[in-house]
Amino acid sequence: MRWIPSLYFVQGMQFFVVMLIAGLMFKNLGVGNDQIARWTAVLGLAWAIKPLWSPFLELARSKKLIVVAMQYAGAAGLGLMALALHLPHWFGAAIVVLFLIAYASATHDIACDGLYMASLEPKRQATYAGWQGAFFNGARFFVTGVVLKLAGYLEGEMGVFNAWSSVFAMLCVLVAVLATYNARFLPGTLSTEHSDMTASGVSALLKEVIIDFFKKPGIWLAVLFIVMFRFAEGQVQTIGPLFLLEARDKGGLGLTTGQVADVYGWVGTGAFLVGSVLGGYLTSRLGLKRAMPLLVIAMGVPNATFYYLASALPQDMAHIGAAVGVEMLGYGFGFVGMILYIMQAVAPGRFQTAHYALGSGVMQLGFIFAKSISGDIQIAMGYQQFFAWTIGCGLPALLLLLWVPMPRAAAPQGEAVPA
Repeated sequence: MRWIPSLYFVQGMQFFVVMLIAGLMFKNLGVGNDQIARWTAVLGLAWAIKPLWSPFLELARSKKLIVVAMQYAGAAGLGLMALALHLPHWFGAAIVVLFLIAYASATHDIACDGLYMASLEPKRQATYAGWQGAFFNGARFFVTGVVLKLAGYLEGEMGVFNAWSSVFAMLCVLVAVLATYNARFLPGTLSTEHSDMTASGVSALLKEVIIDFFKKPGIWLAVLFIVMFRFAEGQVQTIGPLFLLEARDKGGLGLTTGQVADVYGWVGTGAFLVGSVLGGYLTSRLGLKRAMPLLVIAMGVPNATFYYLASALPQDMAHIGAAVGVEMLGYGFGFVGMILYIMQAVAPGRFQTAHYALGSGVMQLGFIFAKSISGDIQIAMGYQQFFAWTIGCGLPALLLLLWVPMPRAAAPQGEAVPA
């Protein structure tokens, strides 16, 4: 408990700054939805392709060294963001800095999880898994409920650019302090013996892992299902928050930054966590094959909710907050299905851990593809028709359930085996 909370809080904070806060900041700074969607999708590639360099981190002297170094790199990046917003070509400079933060964060994720697994035996891994998830998602609450709220307050006091520059300067200090703390309390040492692995050996193993992954029976159908599962979600989760900030005369709800922080940071995060727990319990009770249709349908709840908001354009914050709560509840409930599908139907085999990472990368690529096109589609259609379009985008995943390989209801020693 001296190091798991601080380790996973930093992991979550860096991720949500790039993948959530950056888009909302750009919206308030006057950037168009198409540019926001396209560039934040490019930034998200870091987490999609991280399995390609993860094996090479085994060559480093210690996982603790990588973790601490990437946390300091993240802190430096946040400091550079505070400066970038004052440059003449601030948007291009901000994208370059966010690119550096994203790849430092993705590399941190690999070493972070590796350190966790190497430092704890399986029983203790399970014991602290709840704390691991709690502090990662606690970072989501902190970023949306506290940081975004602070930015909204400062926008009224000092203007938008100065407000966000100040926020990033504060985040820089916070991450630097946490990195210093982790350098002291993380298990392991900052300098240990080199691994006996070689770069050529790692490259050969990576090639074998990828070839074995794509030789699995039904893998291409499974890949298509994974991509389509997140096709609607990638669009809604990108445009939805921007819709909340958009002016009412442009079809949005016209909320302030502080109001978005309230509905997403407090209501949304809580609803997402509740939905995730309920989705997990339902799947445990029914089995993944029987639960999957319900989970896919739940992933359509955000699409329908935003279509309702774009049609009704409510002004009452309680009304809007309740709708966002329903949206995030459905999102959390349904998203469990994809994590378990990759774990139980795609990953099992010779290289289970590596194939889980590859499956997660495919999942992220599907999300990024949807994210990258969402801004152009929304501008072409308008908000109401765009959200109607996303409802239709959720149907292919439901149809694919007729053919995709699913884990059997039972398997030896509790392991799921692809059907």
